[in-house]
Amino acid sequence: MIIRERSHPRAGLVGNPSDGYHGKTISFLFKNFFAEVLLWETPELEIQPARRDLSHYESIGHLAADVRQFGYYGGIRLLKATVCKFHDYCRLNGIALHDRNFTLRYQSDIPRHVGMAGSSAIITACLRALCRFYDVSIPREMMPNLILAVEKDELLISAGLQDRVVQTYEGMVYMDFDKEYMKRHGHGRYEPMDLALLPPVYIAFDTTLSEGSEVFHGDLRERYNKGEPAVLEAMRFWADLTDRVKDLLLRGESGKIGPLLDANFDRRRLLCRLSPRNIAMVEAARAAGASAKFTGSGGAIVGTYEDEGTYRRLEATLKPMGVQVLKPVLR
Repeated sequence: MIIRERSHPRAGLVGNPSDGYHGKTISFLFKNFFAEVLLWETPELEIQPARRDLSHYESIGHLAADVRQFGYYGGIRLLKATVCKFHDYCRLNGIALHDRNFTLRYQSDIPRHVGMAGSSAIITACLRALCRFYDVSIPREMMPNLILAVEKDELLISAGLQDRVVQTYEGMVYMDFDKEYMKRHGHGRYEPMDLALLPPVYIAFDTTLSEGSEVFHGDLRERYNKGEPAVLEAMRFWADLTDRVKDLLLRGESGKIGPLLDANFDRRRLLCRLSPRNIAMVEAARAAGASAKFTGSGGAIVGTYEDEGTYRRLEATLKPMGVQVLKPVLR
């Protein structure tokens, strides 16, 4: 029997990047892309490489282009780290595992390093496959902690819980990472929301802007830990925006959330150094009549648009910039 598990990219609708700093966010999954992990029983344990893990290139220019787009690491390290963390979790929780071996294989078409949570999608799919193979049940509210630990503890990647929560719960989720609540319960407050509450939304991304979230979060984490007033105030500001967007969605006033999404990005722009191409992408989308903010740490944006005419203007404005625009498949 072949076990097949998929996970999808996410868009941080509002509140990011406060999720890693005891803030609040709303995120949703979309199904235009996926990461898939296959697992089947074999005599020996094997992890098979995908295309992005291979080391054969047509030329030195091809190698350089591949590194610029995808970085130096493929998905093999993500699978290895997930298997190790799953083994540790079971050992620490007294869960006995059978002694049968398996082979893992993955594939992903999620654009890399543009803030769509492609790495955590691979980890989420792998962890689900391992749970099925070993018949292990992990409480849903604790699963995001384990997925995050794969990246933070095993691979030393700076990240927050937002991606892992929505990829575990799927759909759209409101998340509150209040420090005291998490200390008492070991996880945040996670509230699934109806995707039908969303207004028309779009996703746009530019793969030439590839940059890991650890690059952005490294500087912000240091400033947060030092207690920089502007950073602490921004975290409160983003958390408040999240509650305001949630209230508007629940009241059926989704058409009013656009300015709040804009405000999310504008505060980020004031606080952090952003690439000119990222800024140009946001400004171009707004000039076309849409709202715009990062889906994650840059490279992709999410926003609302009023009608089909606005969406066509988005496409016409962003395509010449090398930016792909799409309507997210939500169900």
